Amino acid sequence: MTTVPPPLLDVRGLCLGVGDAGRLVVDRASFQVRAGEIVAVVGESGSGKTLAARAVLGLTPPAIRVRGGAIHIEGRDLTALKPAELRALRGRRIGMVFQEPMTSLNPALSVGRQLEEALALHTPLDAQERRAAIIAMLQRVGLADPDRVLRAWPHEFSGGMRQRIMLASVMLPRPALLVADEPTTALDAVVQRDVLELMVSLTAESGTAVLMISHDLAMVARYSHRVIVMCRGEIVEQGPTEQILRAPAHPYTRQLLGAMPRRRDVPAVAPQDAPLVEVRQLVVDFPARGGLLRRGQPQRALHGIDLALRPREVVAVVGGSGSGKTTLGRVIAHLQKPSSGELLFDGQAVRGSSGATWAAYRRDCQMVFQDPYASLDPRMTVAQSIGEALRGTGLNRETAAARVREAIEEVGLDAGHASRYPHELSGGQRQRVAIARAVVRRPRLVVADEPVSALDTTVRAQILDLFAELQHRHGFACLFISHDLAVVEQLANRVVVMNQGRIVEEGPRDQVFDRPAHPYTRRLLQAIPALEPTPDGGVRLRWRHADDTPAPAASGGACRPAD
Repeated sequence: MTTVPPPLLDVRGLCLGVGDAGRLVVDRASFQVRAGEIVAVVGESGSGKTLAARAVLGLTPPAIRVRGGAIHIEGRDLTALKPAELRALRGRRIGMVFQEPMTSLNPALSVGRQLEEALALHTPLDAQERRAAIIAMLQRVGLADPDRVLRAWPHEFSGGMRQRIMLASVMLPRPALLVADEPTTALDAVVQRDVLELMVSLTAESGTAVLMISHDLAMVARYSHRVIVMCRGEIVEQGPTEQILRAPAHPYTRQLLGAMPRRRDVPAVAPQDAPLVEVRQLVVDFPARGGLLRRGQPQRALHGIDLALRPREVVAVVGGSGSGKTTLGRVIAHLQKPSSGELLFDGQAVRGSSGATWAAYRRDCQMVFQDPYASLDPRMTVAQSIGEALRGTGLNRETAAARVREAIEEVGLDAGHASRYPHELSGGQRQRVAIARAVVRRPRLVVADEPVSALDTTVRAQILDLFAELQHRHGFACLFISHDLAVVEQLANRVVVMNQGRIVEEGPRDQVFDRPAHPYTRRLLQAIPALEPTPDGGVRLRWRHADDTPAPAASGGACRPAD
């Protein structure tokens, strides 16, 4: 008879609450993680998934108390350990990769010092041995010139490179359990895949188990063996990933899967219409950082871009980090000055235009930013933030107030939200306010820069439906910047693919997604799998252009490509 080894992590009846008598935020959660296993925890914001995972490391906020249950790792009850004993486990037996590596890497310390810290604390290696281990790990995670990396600072690296450094730091002591909290949220499609493939490979080499918190169900389907679904602090369903995703038993799981973006029919745009906005031979150069007495060569972000948007058209701009898509959007919104080239609105040049032309352009072009919390003034109420956009329109106070109330209602908020401040709203509510502020002036063009990237699955679906409804109702054209290809597939009439500051492919949505012409476009589409509905109310994994898609990693790939 084969003896089943005990679980590496065993959480039994975990209860977390606010203080000693406040509401429970995690209620009687029980789950296990075995050695070498990848277990994903999914759910909406506020479901308790991050708090449950952080409790494993004793990293819950000060206001949160463990009110019941036990957390065992390798047979030891973490809730009964003294702080010094718990610190000894962190890093050595339990590691954590945080959502945003720039905030988890110390900007005041070189990369080398940060990589060495865990080895110095938790291993008997001397300085020379530590350096050799670090250099080997940096080479393993794909960072060229390890000696230079050791001397560099976190801000000198891209988001994907910083996440590789974070993975190297956590995996150097070879922990038994890795907790990964949304490790790829802010990364583009290709970098997401590369980082997750690296994480799976590193953990497989050392037999490390992974507890992964994510709202990206395609990534969960691709890499996890089992999935735990949380709703309002409770585990509502758990089991093998393929089984849960193909035939979910709980209504909440079906709701989550039903909120995944899917291709929809979009209204046709008349090709003979004159462009509303057009850029011709657009070039943007950023000054290079130089020393005190020398200047480096400027860095070219956009290389002679030609692009036109027609009235009522949704044009999606996709590409990797550093491709120039956000710079293009900022130039069109006139938040970034081009080095050369033309920007035309209604056939009139915007650059150097007269006061009337400039005023009309600013009135008819609005922007929705990626992070609504950063773009909303924390000292202004919702009504004040939306009303600010009506300055200079000539509307009297009563008419402006009525327009603000109408905008608040249009985006699905009630009248009571008008007097609230940004910190009193959820992420989805803040993004609704940002959209209301953009459309309250009835613009003809909206530039939306990653407007749903920071939102969970169901809230993202609500915001996308709202955005599509408002675009249909008011008829504005939209430049939609995103690295989420599923979102683009749902909304766009036309897709523009950018790489290294150039447009490499452009065409109707269905043509670009189904018959991509450029190798880079194919690489983007192959990086992230799609989820297609099943008759049981679930989803199954489908690879776009699977004829040359690499095979799933050995440690993950719980859901295989559909036949």
